[in-house]
Formats: sequence, C-alpha cells, structure tokens
Amino acid sequence: MMPKQLKNIQKYPTALNLREKARRRLPRFAFEYLDGGAGEDNGIKRNWQALDAVELMPRYGKTVLPPPTDAKLFGRQYSAPFGISPVGSPGTVFPGAEKFLAEAAQAANIPYTLGILSAITLEQAISLAPDVLWLQLFRFANNDHQIGFDLVARAEAAGINALVLTCDTPVRTRRPREVRSGITNPFRLTNRLRLDALSSPFWLRALLGQKMPRIVNLQAYMNGPATAETVGKFMQAEGQGAFTWEEMARYRDKWQRPLIIKGVQHPEDAEQAVKLGIDGIMVTNHGGRQIEALPASIDTLPEIASVVGDKATLILDSGIRSGVDVARAVALGAQAAFSGKAFLWSLGAMGGDGPSHLIKLVHDELSATLGQLGCDTVDDLHSISVRHEGKYQVSG
Repeated sequence: MMPKQLKNIQKYPTALNLREKARRRLPRFAFEYLDGGAGEDNGIKRNWQALDAVELMPRYGKTVLPPPTDAKLFGRQYSAPFGISPVGSPGTVFPGAEKFLAEAAQAANIPYTLGILSAITLEQAISLAPDVLWLQLFRFANNDHQIGFDLVARAEAAGINALVLTCDTPVRTRRPREVRSGITNPFRLTNRLRLDALSSPFWLRALLGQKMPRIVNLQAYMNGPATAETVGKFMQAEGQGAFTWEEMARYRDKWQRPLIIKGVQHPEDAEQAVKLGIDGIMVTNHGGRQIEALPASIDTLPEIASVVGDKATLILDSGIRSGVDVARAVALGAQAAFSGKAFLWSLGAMGGDGPSHLIKLVHDELSATLGQLGCDTVDDLHSISVRHEGKYQVSG
C-alpha cells in the first residue's frame, strides 16, 4: 500500500468520516444539497437504521483466505457488486464531480450511472468510462417523447452499457435543508450563495479549475445556454411525472441493451416490470429525498426478491455506506448495491481523490465481511442465515 493511500485510510476509514470532513470543507449550500432529504431527514435515518438492524450469521470450520469480491451484472464481470447511483447536478457539491466519478469507476471496474442532469455529456462520459458507464433518464413526454427517444439514440450510438429509467420522482418535493441554505427551485446563483462559496477555498479552487457547471446533456434541446436556472425551468416544463408502464414498454422496444427501472418498492410493480421484459430493478426510496414516509429500501427488498426470483437483476439503492451494507443487500436477495450520497461525501472530503478512496474502503470491507462470514465468493451470501425483523410484507 502506498504511503498516501495508507494515510488516507487512517484519516478516513469509513464513509461517515468522509461525511464529517465534507461538512467542514464545503460551502453550506453544497453540503445541504448533498446530505439533506425530505422533511426532517427521517427517510434517510430509516434507511440507515434498517440496514444496521440486519444481522448476518457466520459459519466457521475452514481455512479462509481474503475472498474475491467480483460479481457479474447483465453478463459483464465487475470487481464488486457495488456501483455509483445517478446523482443530479453533482457539480454543485464539487465541480468536476462527473469526471472524477467516471475515472474512478473505470479504474476500479464498477458501474457508474451518469445522471442526465450532469455537467459532462454522455459522449464525454463514455470516453472516460467506456466499460462501466450506465445512463439515467428522466421522463420527457412532450412531443411523444421526442427528447427521451433522442437521448436513447445518443446512448446507443455512444455505447452506453445500460439504461436506467427513473420512476421514483413523479413530483419534485421540498427539501427543507436545501431551502434553508438558500437553494431555490429553479436554481438561481444568488449573492447569498456566492458569499457562502467564499467560505470554502477548497470548493472555490475546484470551481476555478473546472468553471461553473452547466447541464450540458440537455443543451441540444434548449434555447440558449444550459445554466442551472434555465435547466430548472426546462425540467419544470419538459420533465414532468414518472414513466407509465406503457411508456416503459416503448423504451424497452427502443433499447436492446440492459434496461433498468429505478424506484420500485412494491412487489406487484416488480412483477409488472418483469412482464415487460425489464432486465433490472433498482429497489430504492430515492435515498429518502422525495418523501420521508416511505419504507426503508432494504426492508422492501426481500419480498421483491421472492417474486422476481432470477427473472431480473435486483440492485439495492438508498443508505449504502459500507462493504457490510453491500453484503447485507446481497444476502437479502440483491445482486448488487449502489450508493450516491457516500460518493458525494467522498468528493466533498477529498476532492478528486475521494471516489477511488471510497471504492477501496468498500472493496476491502466487503472482502473482509465475506471472509468473516465464511463465504468464498459473493454468491455465497445468498445462502447464509439472516435475521431481518424489519422486512416489509405487502401481501399475505
């Protein structure tokens, strides 16, 4: 291990250590944007508490070497059942975020889901992460989905590996911490935010190196520059509602590579997705950022896994902070677990070095967890004993 890497692990041995450093280093509006949720953050807390309550039973009696963490998703081998969730406007948290995330994911061979509200185009992103890049789409239904289908065509031409349709943001809800920090919807760079930014030389240096982020993926469909304010207005006019089942079927016809829907929590919705031929289901409550009354994602996973079986790939999102959390998700029926917030913490704490550091933490902890449980591979997690008293039962 290199001296710098060892020093970073000593300073930031967990994702929550990165969170505390990010809190101190970032402008207030940037940290509140990345860290806050709906209401009083009860959805975020519920995700964490539910994950912490899942217990995994170890087995002993054999010699165990550090197990590998590699896993196969949609026919491709990745270094771990772990990936980066789509995040809207991550450059608000740390300028240049998308570039750093893409490069770290490619180097580590884990999936990176580029949010459509990003400061680099999908074409630029695929050049940075050709083997691991996925793309997230919102619903653009005006003019018979002209924008959405054009984005699909661009994704196919670029060689995007998987497409993720976001279904868990049918409306934009208020996030009080953002409001209190001065963030508006649509976003406006006010004098208050400018003064806030001056409190963080770390953030300002990154901004000077990258310039003010613009949401460039949508530039081709807008009149004028794609600033945060104009994109906010554009999304209000064009990006309304969640995909219907009929619309998802049309995207299924347009896109022949792996298609994932993000936002499922009800087992009947999962069954409907399977009937449409959807390849993957991301079980998530949007990280507690939409409304705080939703069940924890880990609690809805087991019943979804029981009805889906091997008909689709299940990915857990929301609340993932560690390799132990990844193991919990896989043990309860997921094939992988993704995180968005923890990667933003890493950027806020360490800048461009953060994502690679976090990936190493998760890799190392996942391997250690497998070894401690007596698992030789990630797949062995599916057969261990689990106590999960908080699991959500919709039927029966």
